[in-house]
Formats: sequence, structure tokens, C-alpha cells
Amino acid sequence: MTTRHLDCAGRRRHGTRWFVLAAAAVIATGTLACGGPDAGGGLTVRLSIATGGTGGVYYPYGGGIAKVISDNVDGVEATAEVTAGTVDNLKFIANRSADLAFGLADSIDDAANQRGVFADFGEVPLRGLAVLYDNYNHLVSVTSTGIETVADLKDRVVSTGAPGSGTEVSAFRILEAGGVNPETDITRQSLGAAQSVDAIKDDKIDAFFFSGGLPTGAILDLASTPGRTIKVVPNGETLPTLQEQYGSLVYHNSPIAPSVYPGMEDTVTVVAVSNVLVVHADMDEELAYDLTRVLFDHHRELAAVHPMAAVLTLDSATAGSPIPFHDGAVRYYQEQGAWSE
Repeated sequence: MTTRHLDCAGRRRHGTRWFVLAAAAVIATGTLACGGPDAGGGLTVRLSIATGGTGGVYYPYGGGIAKVISDNVDGVEATAEVTAGTVDNLKFIANRSADLAFGLADSIDDAANQRGVFADFGEVPLRGLAVLYDNYNHLVSVTSTGIETVADLKDRVVSTGAPGSGTEVSAFRILEAGGVNPETDITRQSLGAAQSVDAIKDDKIDAFFFSGGLPTGAILDLASTPGRTIKVVPNGETLPTLQEQYGSLVYHNSPIAPSVYPGMEDTVTVVAVSNVLVVHADMDEELAYDLTRVLFDHHRELAAVHPMAAVLTLDSATAGSPIPFHDGAVRYYQEQGAWSE
């Protein structure tokens, strides 16, 4: 991911265009990088959006968000960055090398409370802009392996997701809830979605986890491969254990219908977790307001980029976040009559 060091801050609102007022305030308060002059005479504010791997939903969705921001927030240009996923994304927000980030609610909850992989990282001052959609914890194999349940993964070669991803966090928890020790009961690989699909095609792994929206492009690729019949393995039976250990807010069950991936025969219930678009707590309120606004003003454009963007509504955007919303986002939702204390 490209790190963007901060070189301007102290912005004020003038119509719909951002101007730089005090470059000297950067070290104390800056969160954004600025480039050359824009058409209106101000400096262009450049935002980095931390997404995920190219085989999932985060990256195309993030690219769509970057485009609507760049096209519709004057003086602001945004770029979607490929990353390992949620855990790294939240760290990028904390150290100011990203301005917006996609994140899974379970990892966000860990970051906000400095536990799990964030226990020794330090404070992660996050705020939400919108709850975007559910991520489905796919456990994917092919029918020839005979894998039907989480317990069947014992003594198998399994990818648990890329290091630094939310998939890895969820996969470990689902395995443990299903009675499988991820350290001793499986031969573990750490691959992203696209790499996992390649590995299963080459018979190098038996199954893989990936936490993503519907459909996930890489899994569609596997499902469409001649000579391979996809098996989406149910894992919803682990939900009671997960909720007992981590609370009822971040995990719930959701169905994957057989129409989602070619080769599926039945609806499969899997553990799901919300995705939240997050920013640093110190982001300028007016900018946070504008970033939230464009998600809804240009909803149709985003839905054309990926089907998961179509599920965003004012009601769903404000439900299920484990962290507080940014004041700028709250103001937008209040204006739309979609906010209740």
C-alpha cells in the first residue's frame, strides 16, 4: 500500500471547495495529504482508501467510492489501495497512512478495545461513516474432498486468509468454535482469496476461508472452473459459541443462496459480520459529512460497480457498528431523519 505522508491541514469550508489554511498545523492536527492546485485555486486534498485484495469485494467497492468522491467532492481526489485487509487497514488509519478504510466489525471491536491482534498495538482512534454490508464467512472446498463440516477440516491443508486480514481473525475463531485447533489440527496456509482459488485448483490445499460479500469474484472463478464442483461448507452452527465468547453485536448467521455460485445445490448458512467504512476520529467534520453524503447521493453509481453496494440504506448504514460514528456522519444522518440516539 502507498503511504501518504501528511503535508497540510487546517481546512475551512467555502461553498463546496476545500482550501488549505494552515500548513503549519500539519504535525499537530493533519490527517490528509494535499497535492497541487485544483481548478478553483485551492489545493487538492488526496485521500487514500484502504480496501483489500483484488479477488474480494473491498477493492472494487473502494474503487467505486474513490470515483464518486473524486467526481463529486470539490477539491478532493481519492484513490483505492490494495491491502491485505481489515487488520492492516485499521493500523493504517491509526498511523495516518490511510484516510478511509473498510473493516470487519469483529476486528474493529478488537481494535477499539485493544485486544486480540491489537493488544500490543496501541490506541486505534476509529469512527464510523457507514455500515456498508455483511461479509459472509465463506468456507470453500470442492466436492471431491468430502469436506462437509468445519470439523472435517482436521488433518487437512487449509488456507485461513492473508496475514493482516479480517478473514484470518474470523477463520481462527470459527475453527476453534467448531472444535478445530488452527495451530495443531490443520496444515495452515495463509493466502488471499485469489491465491486460495489458484491453490485449490492445483490441489495444493483442501479448503479455504474468505470473508467477503456476495458474490466474491475469486470464488465465482472457482465455481465456474470446468471439472470442479464447488462446495460452500456451512459454518453457522458455530454462532452460539462465537456469540458467547465475543458478544452478539458482531456475529450473526446469514444464508448463501444456491443461485449465488454455480454448482451450489442448497442454501448454506454461514457466520456473517458487518463491514464498516471507518475514518480516523480526528478527521475534519465537514469532510466526514461530505464523504458520507456521496455514498447516498451516488448510490446507483456504486451499485453499478458491485451488487453489494446496492444493499446500503440509511437504516442499515447506522445499525451494527461496534464503534461510535463520526460527528460529520451523524449530522448527515440527522438531516436525513435516519438517526436516533
